[in-house]
Amino acid sequence: MKLRSSLYVGSVFHRRFSPKAHYFRYRLFWLLVDLDELPKINRLFWLLSHNRPNVFSVFDRDHGDRGGAPLRAQTEKLLAENGVAFDGGSILMLSMPRALGVGFNPLSVYWCYRRDGVLAAMVYQVHNTFGERHAYVEPVTPGASGVRQGCDKAFFVSPFLPMGLRYEFHVSQPDESLAVAIRVYGPDGVALHAALAGRRRDLSDRALLAVGLRIPAVALKTLAAIHWEAARLWLKGVPYLGRSRPLLAAVGKSPAGPSRSG
Repeated sequence: MKLRSSLYVGSVFHRRFSPKAHYFRYRLFWLLVDLDELPKINRLFWLLSHNRPNVFSVFDRDHGDRGGAPLRAQTEKLLAENGVAFDGGSILMLSMPRALGVGFNPLSVYWCYRRDGVLAAMVYQVHNTFGERHAYVEPVTPGASGVRQGCDKAFFVSPFLPMGLRYEFHVSQPDESLAVAIRVYGPDGVALHAALAGRRRDLSDRALLAVGLRIPAVALKTLAAIHWEAARLWLKGVPYLGRSRPLLAAVGKSPAGPSRSG
């Protein structure tokens, strides 16, 4: 049975420009899941489950508003609350699955398509290590295959980055390769450039076993890397700003600001 859901294997990198230069890259993998295919997962795979413990798993409560309602219904509600015209086309979510029961996603990305296949909106859901999350909902004007969008930072993520910044997203359409790039702008220009990129693999138990052996405990690796890189920043003398409260609700309307695609 041919699925639209797939694996992407690649790496994530961050390059910080101010107040001190800092760079890292880690090899990771992600699951791109068509939300309409989630109910089929439990009967198609041995190593991957939906809302059940397994070697790898996708739980609805790990995303969206934590309520555990089906992710498609949650996403459609979020689009409607943000004034996005959406007629019930497919929704693809890129995230890391739980691995051995542990899950954490600094960023989950949703491509929301109309029934005619035209991209209607992107949703960027940011998670921090305090268990909070916020969704930036950005409508897309039909254009080229790549999407460029921008919005003001409205949610606390890192104690080494202040509020009052601006994000710019540059995203490709999921295909044989996939890339999501984020530039963070401050008063003095680019403060941070982060990106993830991967190559597509068909979703199968064999592929899951292969990436699991090459990149085990992917969520634990991500959490460990976040704290290790924070320690490196502190040792470099980057000011620790403390924890700022999020300016908006955990899942809410994106702040006003221009958005573009092309």
